[in-house]
Amino acid sequence: MKRDLLIIPALMIVAFFATTEIAKAADISFSGQLLTRYEMNEHGTNANNTFNDSSAAGDFIVSRTRIAADVAVNDSTSAFIQMSRNSTWGSNTADNNNTGGDTGAANGSFQVSDADAKLGLHQAYFTLKNFATLPADLKMGRQQIVLDGHRIFGNTIWTVGQQTHDAIRLDHKHDNMSFSYAYIVASEAGSTNNNDTDQDASNEIDAHMAYFKYAGILGGNLSLTYAGIIDPCGNSSNCSNAPGDTKNDMHTLGFRQAGQLYGIDYRGEYYYQWGDANQDADAMTGGTATGVGVDRDAYMFGIRVGKAFNNVNMKPSLTIWYDYLSGTEDSDLTDSNAKFKSFNPVFDTGHKFYGLQDLYLGVGTGNQTNGTGGLGLQDLALKTKMSPMPGWTFKMDYHWFYTAESVTANSNRLVADFGQDNALGGAQRNTGNDLGNELDLSLQNKYNANTTITAGFSNYSTTQAFRNLRNVDGGSANWAYLMFDVKF
Repeated sequence: MKRDLLIIPALMIVAFFATTEIAKAADISFSGQLLTRYEMNEHGTNANNTFNDSSAAGDFIVSRTRIAADVAVNDSTSAFIQMSRNSTWGSNTADNNNTGGDTGAANGSFQVSDADAKLGLHQAYFTLKNFATLPADLKMGRQQIVLDGHRIFGNTIWTVGQQTHDAIRLDHKHDNMSFSYAYIVASEAGSTNNNDTDQDASNEIDAHMAYFKYAGILGGNLSLTYAGIIDPCGNSSNCSNAPGDTKNDMHTLGFRQAGQLYGIDYRGEYYYQWGDANQDADAMTGGTATGVGVDRDAYMFGIRVGKAFNNVNMKPSLTIWYDYLSGTEDSDLTDSNAKFKSFNPVFDTGHKFYGLQDLYLGVGTGNQTNGTGGLGLQDLALKTKMSPMPGWTFKMDYHWFYTAESVTANSNRLVADFGQDNALGGAQRNTGNDLGNELDLSLQNKYNANTTITAGFSNYSTTQAFRNLRNVDGGSANWAYLMFDVKF
């Protein structure tokens, strides 16, 4: 019966290839995924993160449906195509922009016709081995780029849409070393007449990735990563309008060393960021010209140590980590040597690092509703994991969050008085660095070889500084989910 159910999507993809030369390939394999997740949260169902005590909790069900074909065309050529559809159950509103990956697709029961605009290509690329007789493989097309632990390049893990890139990538491996380079067309709006004009250039943002890894150092791997975001015109509508005043280029270079020594798991990493930050600086100060001529000068570092006791009942493990992402204060942008010091984690998977409620995915910009308003972030976390019985995994994480710069370090980050804060009056309010604590609990069951069931619960306890920063009045917010993930 299970095999019969797979015949229909398999035949659809076979039909697609039937009129091409690829149909002659001797090796075609199919795979797919059906993921359904129920979520309930009290911090808002979108980036506003309301934390409003007077509002009822929001709940919804999202789904991801994928089917993929992996084709070995010949000894040197292969292709991979992955179709994906993301939707919110019962949604009556079309999301033609496909933003966020899980905001609905007009597929509700009261829709006369299914206006689902979500079906599309998640990944579609081909690979040429030893391209042009070079000792490197060429991968071209839409693809995920995940490096190391998802720190600078990740796929988000959690969102049903996940992150992909239109890219040309070269990969080389030799003994313990590997090297990768990718050119990414990150954003290309184009001009109205398809000519190569200043208007066209102003709508193009390119990205570059260079990655080197050497295995076998200190019980693990050493990797070096460069990420360059080239945005020559920032928020300018036309590059010919003083392009030097709007540049928003960002260059990130750093290293990561991770492995195991003397039975202790460890990770250490450091990244430095430079370039032009005019658009981001404008967003933080709330001005239109304040950021002109501002350079980036930011950094981050992270350390982690842990120990797994695999010879003990339930195989418990304990991990401690600390991340520091630099931030910007008023004086950094107003003195004669203005610098934007907020570290931007580029294409990272913040869900993995900064708490499962995803309250700090806007770190590194002036985003105040889903970040720290450019004030940076400190995250001290204690993580435990155990297996209470075969096939079951229980995890508990606890985070202490702080800004790198105090909430009053930038006056624009202090919102107007509201509610219980009226008596405290503006800058006299509690304005420390403490943003609150988050407790994340999850229980995962490997139901069978193809099915995983996961249940989770999180609680975030706010502080006065957090409430001032976000303009919310809630003391805490809960979040829970139940997820079924079937892969074949």
